[in-house]
Amino acid sequence: MNITRQLHDLQQSLWLDNITRQLLDDGVLQKYITEFSVTGLTSNPTIFDEAIGKGGYYDAAIRAKAKTGLAGEPLFVEIALEDLRRAADLFLPAFRASEGRDGWVSMEVSPLLVDDAKATLAAAIGIHGQADRPNLYVKIPGTPAGVEAIEEAIFAGVPVNVTLLFSREQYLAAAEAYLRGLERRLAKGLSAKVSSVASLFVSRWDRAVANQTLPEALHDRLGIAIGWRCYAAYRRLLDSPRWRKLGAAGADPQRLLFASTGTKDPKQNPSLYVEALAAPDTINTMPEKTLLAFAEHGALGAPIAADGGDCEQTLQKFERAGVDIDALALKLQQEGAASFVKSWQELMELIVVKSAALAKS
Repeated sequence: MNITRQLHDLQQSLWLDNITRQLLDDGVLQKYITEFSVTGLTSNPTIFDEAIGKGGYYDAAIRAKAKTGLAGEPLFVEIALEDLRRAADLFLPAFRASEGRDGWVSMEVSPLLVDDAKATLAAAIGIHGQADRPNLYVKIPGTPAGVEAIEEAIFAGVPVNVTLLFSREQYLAAAEAYLRGLERRLAKGLSAKVSSVASLFVSRWDRAVANQTLPEALHDRLGIAIGWRCYAAYRRLLDSPRWRKLGAAGADPQRLLFASTGTKDPKQNPSLYVEALAAPDTINTMPEKTLLAFAEHGALGAPIAADGGDCEQTLQKFERAGVDIDALALKLQQEGAASFVKSWQELMELIVVKSAALAKS
């Protein structure tokens, strides 16, 4: 049995952190589904910026849509959704077989709306309707304004992938928003079957402290310890009377998703985070490079302990070494939001330039 299938059999979903038209046209995504048990994927502005900027795979679509009067963000959203609809259809068998718990793709709301809950909600509802697929999540950041929008989106019946989470506290805020949205639906006599995942970013923790003087035993261990701490909180939540009541009413758990799981340290095992964060009832979404490295050389040991194992002791060691975990979590979330804004702005500029150039060809 191949290693990716073992991960699947552990009941951790393996998703791809990438989407390009070339992946779809060349049959590579279908290959990953068939050979590596990939059952979903995620996207973000940086991924689309790189995909559209390289080569001419999107030129015909940009030219055709520009001729209909589309420009800027509306043009990009429709191009992105064309890819994501195709991917969603490939994952539809997994979606149906899992009764909606797996087989998802994700589309981000504009990062420019990060501090505007009402505008984020309106954008999420718009993307959900425009996508016209039952297995497409709308990605909303787990910032303070985002948390407000997440609750309202769930209440409105929009499936949400909560992104840019970096700590247990940020994860729990997102989980609370999900629970409140479901509870409000039940109070109105609505179905509790509105899906969500909570995406914890991992590798950026270790990159953030890479230049600090730390004991050798702590190198590339911070992201894993944070992941284990969040998993323990996730398991406690699923064991709570509050969740059991929602589960009995038909709700699905907001699964914990480990994101940013490609290692940034070139000296490190490329599948470090995949191997260390294997756990039931979770998702790991990884770049292609990480997927291929794990499929070829990966190994699985014991899954994460339900209580987080020794994560608290490890985090205490980081604190004693001068790492302020809470302050760094906030900084990472702010930097992540700023990075997506930058990618979004570059993407919009690229769309404008390409549209103008293609109109002349």
